[in-house]
Amino acid sequence: MMNKNHKPETKPIKTVPIMLILILGAFITTLNQTVMSVATPELMTDFNISAATAQWLTTGYMLVNGILVPVTAYLMVRFTLRQLFQASMIIFLVGTIVAALATGFPVLLSGRLIQAAGAGMIMPLIMQVALTLFPPEKRGGIMGIVGLALVVAPAIGPTLAGFILDKFNWQTMFYGMIPVAVLVIVLGFIFLQNIAERIKIKLDILSVALSTLGFGGMLYGFSRAGSLGWSSFEVLSTITVGIIALAAFAWKQLKSQNPLLDLRAFKYNMFSLTTVISILVTMVMYADMILLPLYLQNIRGYSALESGLFLLPGALLMGLLMPVAGKLFDRFGAKWLSVIGMVLIIGSTLSFINLTDTTSYTYLLIMATIRRMGMGLLLMPIQTAGFNQLPTSLNAHGTAISNTVQRVAGAIGTSLFVTVMSDRTKTHFQDTAANGIAQGISEQKLMTDASIQGINDAFLIIIGIGVITLLLSFFIKKVKEEANIAQSSQ
Repeated sequence: MMNKNHKPETKPIKTVPIMLILILGAFITTLNQTVMSVATPELMTDFNISAATAQWLTTGYMLVNGILVPVTAYLMVRFTLRQLFQASMIIFLVGTIVAALATGFPVLLSGRLIQAAGAGMIMPLIMQVALTLFPPEKRGGIMGIVGLALVVAPAIGPTLAGFILDKFNWQTMFYGMIPVAVLVIVLGFIFLQNIAERIKIKLDILSVALSTLGFGGMLYGFSRAGSLGWSSFEVLSTITVGIIALAAFAWKQLKSQNPLLDLRAFKYNMFSLTTVISILVTMVMYADMILLPLYLQNIRGYSALESGLFLLPGALLMGLLMPVAGKLFDRFGAKWLSVIGMVLIIGSTLSFINLTDTTSYTYLLIMATIRRMGMGLLLMPIQTAGFNQLPTSLNAHGTAISNTVQRVAGAIGTSLFVTVMSDRTKTHFQDTAANGIAQGISEQKLMTDASIQGINDAFLIIIGIGVITLLLSFFIKKVKEEANIAQSSQ
């Protein structure tokens, strides 16, 4: 039985300060997704860990996001905007402090996971607020601005980290976030208002457990495949357990009268299609944030600052394109924005499948920037196209679903591509070691060449995913308001 708990505040809602505070909170929390990528080589040395272990600082962050996001659909109904946002930022602040004080890898990873526990609730919250405060015909523009936090912040992360690491130690990245997080919390107490009626419902603990086991098992299996191999019992068993748990989770949600995550949103065809596209695009997006810093720093010997600056021009261009793409979406829809964006992404990624130890930094910089242009054109229009088809009653669940699959896709994509890189590097080295050493080629040179080939192979798979995404983009349709109303009444 559901009981009303809180009603919306009766005083006029101040849309601008609410959205600005939420965007600032989303910016700092999503920035943390990739801020550690440039620091990976330094952390591998400081803590004497492998790349597969170090990447958990990024993968684990996104995984915890993905695990917690399904709960946000419940939380957004149960608590006020101010309560949920402030709790999220305080948890994020605690994690930041723990990470800043870390003296070993386990403590640093713990801090990152605590950060992620707070950050996981922010993005679905801001999307839900945007869908509540703005009508469908104006959502493209506002979602384009929201995209600045969702997409540009992770792209800026490596650049900011590179600048800091060039002059200071890695702990400085976390110390610098503390005052910003405190400022956001203070502004939230002053300006945030409740914008929707709250309903008191019971949390489905079993569903939370199943989603956690499902997403966690799959990601762990993908991550361990790099060191244990795809035929390993540990890898196969954890992935299998993850799939079974997710299937049980989905069955329970479809049977429940008050599901933790209402999967009935998938009966809306455009929401389903754009969700699949978002999964693939997210996997493609995070790939070069991990692979290229490893290539530039570990193989080519560039500094952390040079590696971080590599993605800056593209990040800035994305910042300019996101609001523009939102306005174009309001006028033309998402189909051709997605098609053009994917063509740019695929074309530029082709430059990364033939890397050598002499590939020009400038050439790669230009290609990476074009890649970001493609991302800026399609990311938010794709999501908004799906959201616009959902009835208002499914907005909270739709945003939670979208953010869940994106976080998990980013985590699995990162793990998958690092795994492919590591696995193919071993294969290439084994294939060339004997003849190479016999010809007088040093083992270090052979390993360098094998590592480059491993990265090339990972980018080849990324192109394959991109082609599939491009083909799916041709099926995107602009959902008219009349159709949305009709479906909402069914």
